[in-house]
Parts: sequence; structure tokens; C-alpha cells
Amino acid sequence: MLHQPHSSSIYSLSDFDKAVACIKFYEGLHTKKDYPYIGYGHCIQPGEKLNWSLTKKQADALLRSDLKKLCVIFRRYGADSLLLATLSYNVGCGHILGNGKYPKSQLLLKIEAGDRKFHKEYLEFCKYRGKRIASIRRRRYTELRLLYNM
Repeated sequence: MLHQPHSSSIYSLSDFDKAVACIKFYEGLHTKKDYPYIGYGHCIQPGEKLNWSLTKKQADALLRSDLKKLCVIFRRYGADSLLLATLSYNVGCGHILGNGKYPKSQLLLKIEAGDRKFHKEYLEFCKYRGKRIASIRRRRYTELRLLYNM
């Protein structure tokens, strides 16, 4: 028998809210020891006047604002823009789009070529300091399950 998600499950949320819930789950609420990150993984930028007394509601609003900005950056990728924005929230845009330090990712090259079989390339974004991390791979897998539109 096929499992039907309950209406109160994460699957009943909009794709954007699924992405927010996923990020919140894996990032957790950062504390003073996580500087320069606050809230649910927001990196404090020069000139920002943010402090550690951020409420959960403020942290949620900041996450949503950051994710919307990333969606705009990846807008040209259509149905994949939210998935790419969610990934870049964790790994940074440069690792995906390429910059002076990193080449354009194999993931993005496949998407640009119209190749919808990019699961392997997406799951490759599971390394920290060059080492594969099981918890990061679980996060990537969860993101794919929630946000991959086929």
C-alpha cells in the first residue's frame, strides 16, 4: 500500500515552506559560539546591525529573506531555482555558479544542458573540508526528496 502523507506533514507545505523547514531542521538555531552565523544560518554581513537576541520569529524572517534573495539569483533555472537556492544557502553561490576560486559546478552544467538526471551531482555537495560527511549527505537527500521537481 502506498503511504499517503498526512495533511499536517511537511509534504502539505508549499515548496518554499518545505525549503525553510528543511533548512531550519538541519541548521538549527545558531548561538553566540557560531559567529558570524546567527538565526538559522544567516551570515552577518559588514554593516548589519544584528545581535544574539534574535527571536525565533526574527530568525525565521531573516532566513526567508535570505532564501528569497537566493531564489532571485537562480531564477533563470526555473523549476530548479528553489533547489539551487536551498543548496547555496548551505554551500554558497560560488560553489554552484563558479567564481574565481571555483569552476561552475557539474550540477549546474547538467541543469543547463537540460539533463534531469543530476541526483548524483547534487549529492556530491556533502563534503566538509574535502571529507564526505554522512549528515550533510542526508541533508542533500532530504532536499532532493522535498524539492526536486520532475
